[in-house]
Amino acid sequence: MGAPLTFKRVLSSGWLSFRRNGSLTVATILVMILTLSVIGGLLLLSVVTNSVLRDLEQKIDILVKFNKGTPENQILSVKRDIEALEDVAEVSYISADEALVNFRELHKNDPDILASLEELGSENPLPANLSVVGKESKNLAKVAEYIRGKNYPAIEPDGINYFEEENQRAIKNLSAIVRGIRTIGISIILVLGAISMLIAYNTVWIAIFTAREEINIMKLVGATNWYVRGPFIVEGALHGALAALVTTLLFFPVVWVASFQILKIGATVNLQTYFNENFVEFGLILLVIGVILGVGSSMIAIRRYLKI
Repeated sequence: MGAPLTFKRVLSSGWLSFRRNGSLTVATILVMILTLSVIGGLLLLSVVTNSVLRDLEQKIDILVKFNKGTPENQILSVKRDIEALEDVAEVSYISADEALVNFRELHKNDPDILASLEELGSENPLPANLSVVGKESKNLAKVAEYIRGKNYPAIEPDGINYFEEENQRAIKNLSAIVRGIRTIGISIILVLGAISMLIAYNTVWIAIFTAREEINIMKLVGATNWYVRGPFIVEGALHGALAALVTTLLFFPVVWVASFQILKIGATVNLQTYFNENFVEFGLILLVIGVILGVGSSMIAIRRYLKI
């Protein structure tokens, strides 16, 4: 018997066994879908949380305020010094006039502050400043200490405002939440994975028991171990593959709904666009995991119950 024909018959037998087990096959696939859904959810959660963390980190900066009336050339000299630091990504110069415009925009809904500005007339109470953004937010404290240590005379006393506390607390809290969700998610994956493997294991065991007479006949006529075991491996692979396909399709409406909610909270990532661009890779990841679960369960059942 040629190899292509043997392989075709193994696939055919595996498909027949897959269909014959009915309710057990459905139960196996449903539990695998739950397992793969949690895995897929964690993958997409990582995309969203990484985007939110990046946004928060970009908002952490050092604001360096200068004494009123400081010549622009002195400010730009300090700017060049800070830009030379390896931990600094960008330094933006904000003139006193620009600072006032930004301040008005920030407090446009606060009539008391706007009234106070009107009382000052044409006087601008705000100084020029530099906004310093680091390559990594965790190194900004070192940059702030460097600027303080230089004792630039043009910088106001206590004019170095490092907004570490509020934003860093938000990053730490979000990171802790993400770690907790991942830990819980992994625990659920392990439990559901074990259940799906157990059900798939029992499905293959029943298939082996049902086909025991056929197996004995095949061995009597000289069938190889691969020919006997192959259909059960194919059956396990079909469980995982079908579960992965259904799970991937289910994520389309889920992502469509979740994407609108994520954009509402101000996240910059468009989950729908990301999923559409990467759904092939996403589906392949679930397919590989699903097939591993299915084939792994089959191999365990074969080793235990198929004595050939």
